[in-house]
Amino acid sequence: MNDENALMQLEENYRNRPGANKVIRHTQEIAPVVRDEIRVAVEYQENSRSAATRKAYLSDWRIFVAWCEARELSPHPASPETVCLFLSSQADSGSKVSTLGRRVASIRLAHTSAGLESPTATEAVKTTMKGIRRSIGAAPVQKVAATAEKVREMVERCDSYLRGLRDRALLLLGFAGAFRRSELSALTVDDLEETDKGLRVHVRRSKTDQEGVGATVPVVRGDRACPVEAVRAWLDAAGISEGPVFRRMMKGGHVTDDALSAHSIGATVKRYAKAAGYDAAEFGGHSLRAGFLTSAAERGASIFRMMDVSRHKSVDTVRGYVRRAEEFTDHAGQGLL
Repeated sequence: MNDENALMQLEENYRNRPGANKVIRHTQEIAPVVRDEIRVAVEYQENSRSAATRKAYLSDWRIFVAWCEARELSPHPASPETVCLFLSSQADSGSKVSTLGRRVASIRLAHTSAGLESPTATEAVKTTMKGIRRSIGAAPVQKVAATAEKVREMVERCDSYLRGLRDRALLLLGFAGAFRRSELSALTVDDLEETDKGLRVHVRRSKTDQEGVGATVPVVRGDRACPVEAVRAWLDAAGISEGPVFRRMMKGGHVTDDALSAHSIGATVKRYAKAAGYDAAEFGGHSLRAGFLTSAAERGASIFRMMDVSRHKSVDTVRGYVRRAEEFTDHAGQGLL
């Protein structure tokens, strides 16, 4: 729901609360000060989810509405049968289980935000989703890890022009700090603190830190491909002293004031993976993060030191990278055949 609809719903709730008539019985409109407070409340509600999540939910909701309108079905309120048909149609069209799960969440939010009973809570919708999971599988598609060797091969394809300097810094810093693409997109010059030993990168907000507690990621200097020197070379060449670190560029090499989007960062990884001779479809923004953890595990790094850089909350998640890196080491079947 957009802000105005949410505001209207909150105003209606305000009018209908116990004792409300004593306050508004002499007026048809809520006092301006209360309306301003309601707007603030709406903003806080919006900020309960990340901008990326809100954008994805809005996109999912529009897809659902368009699907319903094409079939002359009501999207709001929607019946459980309509949602089941929508999910089945989407699954048959190739949508992933994770995508369908998010679309269910967007439909639920659109209804509950308007004070309507959500059709997604019914057994019919839950059973449909369960059947889809069993039919097409729910295992996520893992992107190939851009290990240290692969990253070095990728940055060798970066030229010495501005775009090449930016991309080299992006790839090396993204790998060395095990950063998510959204974190790289949000970085500003003020978030960087260069020292003799490396770079302290202050991450103000991330996927697992929606409340903005923040974290500081230490990035060490490199002997063969130094992320600290690459970032400094890019900032100096582009004349950037404040604002976003990684920025959009126009044709002709003009550097804009706008931050490079998370999507563009993922596309950059794909482009250089292809240039290095790899299948671009197997790579994405997460490849840099996965590559750091995989490379660190192969070198025998401590799980807890790996977590210091990656900021994973779960030991089990990081242990998965270690397990894959060591799956053939001291194997129980060694020498049996």
